[in-house]
Amino acid sequence: MSSLADAGGGGRVALKILLLVALLVLPPLAGVHLAGEPVAPYLAFPPELAPPAVAPFSWLRFGIIAAAVVAVVAPFLIVVLRHQDRGAIRREPRRRLPWWGWLGLLWLLASWLVAWNRFAWVEAWQAYTFTPIWLGYIVLVNGLCYRRSGRSLLTDRPWLLLLLFPASSLFWWFFEFLNRFTQNWAYQGTGTPDGLSYLLAGSLPFATVLPAVLSTRDYLASFPQLYAGLEDGWRPPRLGVGAAAGLLLIAALCLLALPLLPMLLYPMVWLAPLIGVIALQALFGEPTALDPVFAGDWRPLWLAALAALVCGFFWEFWNWHSVARWEYHVPYVDRFHLFEMPLLGYAGYLPFGLQCVAAATLFFGARHELVYGLPLTRAAVERSDGTPALEVRQV
Repeated sequence: MSSLADAGGGGRVALKILLLVALLVLPPLAGVHLAGEPVAPYLAFPPELAPPAVAPFSWLRFGIIAAAVVAVVAPFLIVVLRHQDRGAIRREPRRRLPWWGWLGLLWLLASWLVAWNRFAWVEAWQAYTFTPIWLGYIVLVNGLCYRRSGRSLLTDRPWLLLLLFPASSLFWWFFEFLNRFTQNWAYQGTGTPDGLSYLLAGSLPFATVLPAVLSTRDYLASFPQLYAGLEDGWRPPRLGVGAAAGLLLIAALCLLALPLLPMLLYPMVWLAPLIGVIALQALFGEPTALDPVFAGDWRPLWLAALAALVCGFFWEFWNWHSVARWEYHVPYVDRFHLFEMPLLGYAGYLPFGLQCVAAATLFFGARHELVYGLPLTRAAVERSDGTPALEVRQV
């Protein structure tokens, strides 16, 4: 069998879930065992791990990581800046912000006011303001998207938007698990909750991550200047079965080594799951978040990265003065903070945006309206066997 695409429908879904859980959970636990440490503390819920040692700032490592980020981002910026005249051709019709968009704005502002102040009458709920803020943000951004393009996830695919919430909660809990091996962030102001309280207190805010990023991506897609010139670029070779299997192995090995070298490999918290999901989808012969890139269309990748960066800015901003908040312990580059986040830490949001799109394809399949942005698709993207992977429409 050349791939896993021939597996039965229900069996294939079950196998994908089993493989993904095995990829994200078993290798780092095996790494803990290889390090000679007990595994039980890493499985405790809530976590019962000692605070990590803080690695000193290193100008050498800071410079190397900064240079790598510039090397990745600069080609996109150069292309976009060179094609600004092309991006300015299309003019979106002006519409009014719908009433529910204004409601989202008012809800966001009210939640923000409560989050950053210490009103006695909401003291019992002060630690739970993250979710209301982001619910307001999601509604507002969908309203802005509708205002510019006449479409949004909220108006065109409301049931998909709703399903993104539970999917997002499950999605982020995996990152919480991987953070146990690096402890790059820790929560403050949450008290000492029991297991059920910890599950509820985490699941509600985690549920807003995917809806926020994908709604922001669709809104950014209504600004052609942001992705001008990226629609017909270099076409890397498609992932064959051998390459996909190799990437899956690399992701597993990186996660295995994560507990052994947490100060060196902490970026794998964001990169290894992305590599693993894309490789797993390719092995099943399914659409992946990289399919547009194989056709030379780099816009979806770029917009997903930008959307996560925008959301990342607001995540850190609203976290800044909240009662329940997170703090960072990023090795070697913990300097030049913008809010709680070290400046270079924002680079992690770029691959995280693509991870959000990869998670959407994993949970919901080839929904081009959901996965690739409402106004973006221009040509059919094919699977490795040559069959169309997406329904498309001309912009």
